[in-house]
Amino acid sequence: MITRGAHNPGQDRTSTAQDREAISPRKSYILDMDGVLISGRTVIPGAKEFIQKLKTQGIKFLVLTNNSMYTPGDLSHRLRMLGLDIPPEIIFTSALATARFLQSQRPHGTAFVIGESGLTTAIHDVGYVITDVKPDYVVLGETQYYNMEMITKAMRLVAEGIAFIATNPDPTGPSEAGITPACGAMAALIEKATGVSPFFVGKPNPLMIRMALNYLDVHSENTITVGDRMWIPTLSPEWRAVWRPSWCSAVSRGANKWHVTHIARRASWTPSLT
Repeated sequence: MITRGAHNPGQDRTSTAQDREAISPRKSYILDMDGVLISGRTVIPGAKEFIQKLKTQGIKFLVLTNNSMYTPGDLSHRLRMLGLDIPPEIIFTSALATARFLQSQRPHGTAFVIGESGLTTAIHDVGYVITDVKPDYVVLGETQYYNMEMITKAMRLVAEGIAFIATNPDPTGPSEAGITPACGAMAALIEKATGVSPFFVGKPNPLMIRMALNYLDVHSENTITVGDRMWIPTLSPEWRAVWRPSWCSAVSRGANKWHVTHIARRASWTPSLT
């Protein structure tokens, strides 16, 4: 049975019918992609079947990722090659969230951007001009080819007072050869050199979850989030459900903080939709 209070890592519990009832099916789902649907080029056990259940039962869902390198169309193709049929229009990236954030702050502005086509396309699509001449923002995203000349330019602009935005705080990313430096690591380099901390738009910033809810056109009280570091906006109802690929937990909102109660460890995740 779910109880309120802080999670004790030393205590595992067996999932019961009451646990499953407490985490009841909702009208929509927001699913993390990396580590939840796929791990590298491998589909997580149970993910394909769960996606099919969502489609069969007509349940709205959205796939989230902090990866800003690729457009939703690129990611849809990559997922399809792995056997997951997820159309571009239900994929929401940190690049899209960053572009929407910029648009909300200063419509039709300018930005110096370090990143791949997923980020530059999203920024162009909201009417921004990408430039290194007196930009409104410095925007740092993911790329496989971080260039020291570009990083140095970004550092100098930030030191001059240009607002510093980063797509996500992840320090490393996966590759076939091993981990690689990611946006969070490059942001730390610029922060160390300038003394200016970036504003991270992507998870675990609740802002990205709010944008995802708006994009999907659903309300938080009718939505389950599935994934690692998927934090619930503070205006959510008292009880929320957060699923992870290796464990699931119930989260309750206390006076000033969220309390996590451990429920059960699982080899794979397959929430019931019945």
